[in-house]
Amino acid sequence: MAKILTVCLSSTLQKTVSFNSVELTKVNRSTKYRLDASGKAVNSARVLTQLEENCCQVICPLGEKNADLFLDLADRDQLSVDYVTIPGYTRECVTLLDRKAETTTELVVGEPAVEENCSTQEKQLLEKIQQHLKSAEAVLLAGSKPSIWSKSLYAKIAKLTLDNNKLFVADYIGSDMEETLKICTPSVIKINDEEFEITFGKPATKENISTKSKELENMIIVTRGTDSTYAARNGEFLEVPVEKLKPVNTTACGDSFNAGFIYEYINTQNFEAALKKGTWCAARNAESECPGSIKF
Repeated sequence: MAKILTVCLSSTLQKTVSFNSVELTKVNRSTKYRLDASGKAVNSARVLTQLEENCCQVICPLGEKNADLFLDLADRDQLSVDYVTIPGYTRECVTLLDRKAETTTELVVGEPAVEENCSTQEKQLLEKIQQHLKSAEAVLLAGSKPSIWSKSLYAKIAKLTLDNNKLFVADYIGSDMEETLKICTPSVIKINDEEFEITFGKPATKENISTKSKELENMIIVTRGTDSTYAARNGEFLEVPVEKLKPVNTTACGDSFNAGFIYEYINTQNFEAALKKGTWCAARNAESECPGSIKF
Protein backbone atom coordinates (compact mmCIF):
# COMPACT_ATOMS: atom_id res chain seq x y z
CA MET A 1 0.00 0.00 0.00
CA ALA A 2 1.30 3.45 -0.95
CA LYS A 3 1.33 5.87 1.99
CA ILE A 4 0.87 9.54 1.16
CA LEU A 5 1.36 12.51 3.48
CA THR A 6 -0.89 15.51 2.93
CA VAL A 7 0.33 18.63 4.72
CA CYS A 8 -2.20 21.40 5.28
CA LEU A 9 -1.16 24.61 7.03
CA SER A 10 -4.56 26.28 6.46
CA SER A 11 -6.85 23.80 8.20
CA THR A 12 -10.50 24.75 7.81
CA LEU A 13 -13.95 23.98 9.11
CA GLN A 14 -15.96 24.17 5.88
CA LYS A 15 -19.71 24.79 6.07
CA THR A 16 -21.52 24.01 2.81
CA VAL A 17 -24.96 25.63 2.70
CA SER A 18 -27.58 24.80 0.05
CA PHE A 19 -30.23 27.25 -1.17
CA ASN A 20 -32.97 26.91 -3.77
CA SER A 21 -31.71 30.29 -4.96
CA VAL A 22 -29.62 33.14 -3.57
CA GLU A 23 -30.60 36.80 -3.93
CA LEU A 24 -28.17 39.44 -2.76
CA THR A 25 -29.56 42.05 -0.31
CA LYS A 26 -32.44 39.67 0.51
CA VAL A 27 -33.04 37.24 3.36
CA ASN A 28 -32.06 33.80 2.04
CA ARG A 29 -33.17 30.67 3.89
CA SER A 30 -31.15 27.52 3.34
CA THR A 31 -32.60 24.10 2.64
CA LYS A 32 -29.74 22.26 4.39
CA TYR A 33 -26.07 22.45 5.28
CA ARG A 34 -23.11 20.24 6.09
CA LEU A 35 -19.90 20.78 8.04
CA ASP A 36 -16.61 19.12 7.08
CA ALA A 37 -12.98 19.05 8.12
CA SER A 38 -11.31 20.83 5.24
CA GLY A 39 -8.39 22.79 3.85
CA LYS A 40 -6.83 21.93 0.49
CA ALA A 41 -4.64 19.01 1.58
CA VAL A 42 -7.35 17.73 3.94
CA ASN A 43 -9.81 17.63 1.02
CA SER A 44 -7.23 15.64 -0.94
CA ALA A 45 -6.81 13.27 2.00
CA ARG A 46 -10.54 12.54 2.07
CA VAL A 47 -10.47 11.54 -1.60
CA LEU A 48 -7.33 9.44 -1.11
CA THR A 49 -9.00 7.63 1.79
CA GLN A 50 -12.02 6.93 -0.40
CA LEU A 51 -9.73 5.54 -3.10
CA GLU A 52 -7.99 3.27 -0.59
CA GLU A 53 -8.49 3.06 3.15
CA ASN A 54 -5.50 3.93 5.34
CA CYS A 55 -3.35 5.13 2.45
CA CYS A 56 -3.12 8.70 3.69
CA GLN A 57 -1.78 10.62 6.69
CA VAL A 58 -2.79 14.25 7.32
CA ILE A 59 -0.39 16.58 9.13
CA CYS A 60 -1.74 19.99 10.10
CA PRO A 61 -2.00 22.68 12.78
CA LEU A 62 -5.29 23.06 14.66
CA GLY A 63 -6.51 25.96 16.74
CA GLU A 64 -6.76 24.91 20.38
CA LYS A 65 -10.25 26.36 20.82
CA ASN A 66 -12.01 24.20 18.23
CA ALA A 67 -9.54 21.39 17.53
CA ASP A 68 -11.91 18.78 18.98
CA LEU A 69 -14.62 19.65 16.46
CA PHE A 70 -12.18 19.35 13.55
CA LEU A 71 -10.93 15.99 14.83
CA ASP A 72 -14.48 14.67 15.29
CA LEU A 73 -15.30 15.58 11.68
CA ALA A 74 -12.05 14.04 10.44
CA ASP A 75 -12.76 10.85 12.38
CA ARG A 76 -16.21 10.65 10.78
CA ASP A 77 -14.45 10.51 7.40
CA GLN A 78 -11.84 8.04 8.66
CA LEU A 79 -9.02 10.54 8.21
CA SER A 80 -5.81 9.90 10.12
CA VAL A 81 -4.69 13.27 11.51
CA ASP A 82 -1.45 14.11 13.30
CA TYR A 83 -1.47 17.72 14.42
CA VAL A 84 0.20 20.48 16.37
CA THR A 85 -1.89 22.80 18.50
CA ILE A 86 -1.70 26.53 17.86
CA PRO A 87 -3.34 29.40 19.77
CA GLY A 88 -6.86 30.49 18.85
CA TYR A 89 -9.25 28.90 16.40
CA THR A 90 -9.06 26.80 13.26
CA ARG A 91 -10.55 29.07 10.61
CA GLU A 92 -14.10 28.64 9.32
CA CYS A 93 -15.19 29.11 5.70
CA VAL A 94 -18.55 28.90 3.95
CA THR A 95 -19.65 27.57 0.56
CA LEU A 96 -23.00 28.74 -0.85
CA LEU A 97 -24.72 26.41 -3.33
CA ASP A 98 -27.40 28.04 -5.49
CA ARG A 99 -29.48 25.21 -6.96
CA LYS A 100 -31.39 27.42 -9.40
CA ALA A 101 -28.36 29.14 -10.85
CA GLU A 102 -26.20 26.00 -10.45
CA THR A 103 -23.39 28.09 -8.96
CA THR A 104 -20.85 27.60 -6.18
CA THR A 105 -19.70 30.60 -4.17
CA GLU A 106 -16.92 30.14 -1.63
CA LEU A 107 -16.46 32.64 1.18
CA VAL A 108 -12.90 32.32 2.47
CA VAL A 109 -12.54 33.82 5.92
CA GLY A 110 -9.16 35.31 6.80
CA GLU A 111 -6.93 33.48 9.21
CA PRO A 112 -7.69 34.22 12.88
CA ALA A 113 -5.19 36.71 14.24
CA VAL A 114 -2.47 35.05 16.30
CA GLU A 115 0.18 37.25 17.85
CA GLU A 116 2.07 34.55 19.72
CA ASN A 117 5.34 33.13 18.44
CA CYS A 118 4.77 29.71 16.87
CA SER A 119 8.40 28.68 16.32
CA THR A 120 7.96 25.78 18.74
CA GLN A 121 4.94 24.49 16.81
CA GLU A 122 6.85 24.89 13.54
CA LYS A 123 9.65 22.71 14.89
CA GLN A 124 7.07 20.13 16.03
CA LEU A 125 5.45 20.19 12.60
CA LEU A 126 8.74 19.48 10.83
CA GLU A 127 9.49 16.69 13.30
CA LYS A 128 6.13 15.07 12.55
CA ILE A 129 6.76 15.25 8.81
CA GLN A 130 10.22 13.73 9.28
CA GLN A 131 8.71 10.92 11.35
CA HIS A 132 5.96 10.06 8.88
CA LEU A 133 8.28 10.31 5.86
CA LYS A 134 9.82 7.00 6.91
CA SER A 135 6.73 5.12 5.74
CA ALA A 136 5.58 7.49 2.98
CA GLU A 137 6.15 7.52 -0.75
CA ALA A 138 4.90 11.03 -1.45
CA VAL A 139 4.09 14.35 0.17
CA LEU A 140 1.43 16.82 -0.97
CA LEU A 141 1.81 20.37 0.35
CA ALA A 142 -1.11 22.50 -0.72
CA GLY A 143 -2.68 25.85 0.02
CA SER A 144 -1.69 29.18 1.46
CA LYS A 145 0.66 29.63 4.41
CA PRO A 146 -0.70 31.65 7.36
CA SER A 147 1.52 34.48 8.58
CA ILE A 148 2.32 32.68 11.86
CA TRP A 149 4.77 30.43 10.01
CA SER A 150 8.27 31.40 8.88
CA LYS A 151 9.02 32.59 5.36
CA SER A 152 11.06 29.50 4.61
CA LEU A 153 8.75 26.79 6.00
CA TYR A 154 7.38 25.56 2.67
CA ALA A 155 10.91 25.39 1.25
CA LYS A 156 12.06 23.44 4.31
CA ILE A 157 9.23 20.91 3.88
CA ALA A 158 10.04 20.53 0.17
CA LYS A 159 13.75 19.97 0.77
CA LEU A 160 13.11 17.58 3.66
CA THR A 161 10.86 15.49 1.42
CA LEU A 162 13.22 15.46 -1.55
CA ASP A 163 16.27 14.74 0.62
CA ASN A 164 14.40 11.62 1.73
CA ASN A 165 13.90 10.64 -1.94
CA LYS A 166 10.12 11.01 -1.83
CA LEU A 167 7.81 12.45 -4.48
CA PHE A 168 6.98 16.06 -3.59
CA VAL A 169 3.82 17.65 -5.02
CA ALA A 170 3.56 21.42 -4.59
CA ASP A 171 0.18 23.12 -4.96
CA TYR A 172 1.08 26.66 -3.92
CA ILE A 173 2.38 29.84 -5.51
CA GLY A 174 3.91 33.25 -4.84
CA SER A 175 6.76 33.84 -2.44
CA ASP A 176 6.44 30.31 -1.02
CA MET A 177 7.16 28.84 -4.45
CA GLU A 178 9.96 31.37 -5.03
CA GLU A 179 11.61 30.37 -1.75
CA THR A 180 11.24 26.68 -2.62
CA LEU A 181 12.80 27.01 -6.07
CA LYS A 182 15.83 28.74 -4.56
CA ILE A 183 16.88 25.52 -2.83
CA CYS A 184 15.12 22.63 -4.60
CA THR A 185 12.64 21.72 -7.33
CA PRO A 186 9.31 20.05 -6.53
CA SER A 187 8.76 16.75 -8.32
CA VAL A 188 5.38 18.09 -9.39
CA ILE A 189 4.08 21.66 -9.51
CA LYS A 190 0.31 21.61 -9.84
CA ILE A 191 -1.41 24.99 -10.23
CA ASN A 192 -4.15 26.58 -12.33
CA ASP A 193 -3.62 28.77 -15.39
CA GLU A 194 -3.90 32.07 -13.51
CA GLU A 195 -1.46 30.85 -10.86
CA PHE A 196 1.04 29.74 -13.53
CA GLU A 197 1.18 33.26 -14.92
CA ILE A 198 1.50 34.77 -11.42
CA THR A 199 4.30 32.37 -10.53
CA PHE A 200 6.33 32.33 -13.75
CA GLY A 201 5.36 35.63 -15.36
CA LYS A 202 4.11 34.07 -18.60
CA PRO A 203 0.70 32.86 -19.82
CA ALA A 204 -0.07 29.18 -19.35
CA THR A 205 0.39 28.22 -23.00
CA LYS A 206 1.45 24.78 -24.15
CA GLU A 207 4.87 26.11 -25.14
CA ASN A 208 5.48 27.98 -21.88
CA ILE A 209 4.47 25.02 -19.72
CA SER A 210 6.67 22.64 -21.72
CA THR A 211 9.62 25.03 -21.60
CA LYS A 212 9.36 25.56 -17.85
CA SER A 213 9.02 21.81 -17.22
CA LYS A 214 12.12 21.14 -19.33
CA GLU A 215 14.03 23.88 -17.53
CA LEU A 216 13.08 22.55 -14.07
CA GLU A 217 13.31 18.89 -15.13
CA ASN A 218 10.05 18.11 -13.38
CA MET A 219 6.33 17.67 -13.93
CA ILE A 220 4.08 20.71 -14.22
CA ILE A 221 0.28 20.37 -14.28
CA VAL A 222 -1.98 23.32 -15.06
CA THR A 223 -5.70 22.88 -14.54
CA ARG A 224 -7.94 25.29 -16.48
CA GLY A 225 -11.42 25.00 -14.97
CA THR A 226 -13.85 23.60 -17.55
CA ASP A 227 -11.13 23.55 -20.22
CA SER A 228 -8.68 20.69 -20.77
CA THR A 229 -5.73 20.24 -18.44
CA TYR A 230 -2.26 21.10 -19.73
CA ALA A 231 0.74 19.17 -18.39
CA ALA A 232 4.37 18.45 -19.16
CA ARG A 233 7.01 16.08 -17.83
CA ASN A 234 10.61 17.08 -18.54
CA GLY A 235 9.31 19.19 -21.41
CA GLU A 236 7.08 16.52 -22.96
CA PHE A 237 3.59 18.01 -23.29
CA LEU A 238 0.26 16.28 -22.66
CA GLU A 239 -3.32 17.56 -22.82
CA VAL A 240 -6.17 15.81 -21.03
CA PRO A 241 -9.84 16.76 -21.62
CA VAL A 242 -12.19 17.33 -18.70
CA GLU A 243 -15.60 15.74 -18.34
CA LYS A 244 -18.67 17.76 -19.24
CA LEU A 245 -21.20 17.43 -16.43
CA LYS A 246 -23.80 19.20 -14.32
CA PRO A 247 -21.91 20.35 -11.21
CA VAL A 248 -23.28 20.27 -7.67
CA ASN A 249 -20.30 21.75 -5.79
CA THR A 250 -17.07 22.72 -7.56
CA THR A 251 -15.20 23.47 -4.31
CA ALA A 252 -12.11 21.25 -3.96
CA CYS A 253 -12.09 19.97 -7.55
CA GLY A 254 -8.40 20.87 -7.75
CA ASP A 255 -7.75 19.11 -4.45
CA SER A 256 -9.56 16.03 -5.71
CA PHE A 257 -7.47 16.14 -8.88
CA ASN A 258 -4.34 16.16 -6.71
CA ALA A 259 -5.52 13.07 -4.86
CA GLY A 260 -6.30 11.08 -7.99
CA PHE A 261 -3.07 12.09 -9.70
CA ILE A 262 -0.80 11.23 -6.77
CA TYR A 263 -2.56 7.95 -6.05
CA GLU A 264 -2.31 6.73 -9.64
CA TYR A 265 1.22 7.99 -10.20
CA ILE A 266 2.56 6.39 -7.03
CA ASN A 267 1.01 3.07 -8.00
CA THR A 268 1.79 3.03 -11.74
CA GLN A 269 4.43 5.69 -12.52
CA ASN A 270 2.27 6.42 -15.59
CA PHE A 271 2.01 10.19 -16.06
CA GLU A 272 -0.87 10.15 -18.54
CA ALA A 273 -2.88 7.63 -16.52
CA ALA A 274 -2.34 9.74 -13.41
CA LEU A 275 -3.61 12.87 -15.18
CA LYS A 276 -6.71 10.98 -16.28
CA LYS A 277 -7.31 9.65 -12.75
CA GLY A 278 -7.00 13.16 -11.37
CA THR A 279 -9.49 14.40 -13.95
CA TRP A 280 -11.91 11.62 -13.03
CA CYS A 281 -11.68 12.43 -9.30
CA ALA A 282 -12.23 16.14 -9.98
CA ALA A 283 -15.37 15.33 -11.97
CA ARG A 284 -16.79 13.05 -9.28
CA ASN A 285 -16.09 15.73 -6.67
CA ALA A 286 -18.04 18.28 -8.71
CA GLU A 287 -21.04 15.96 -8.53
CA SER A 288 -20.85 15.69 -4.72
CA GLU A 289 -21.95 18.17 -2.04
CA CYS A 290 -18.99 17.33 0.18
CA PRO A 291 -15.78 19.28 -0.65
CA GLY A 292 -13.14 16.70 -1.48
CA SER A 293 -15.22 13.59 -2.12
CA ILE A 294 -15.81 11.08 -4.90
CA LYS A 295 -18.82 9.58 -3.11
CA PHE A 296 -22.42 10.64 -3.55
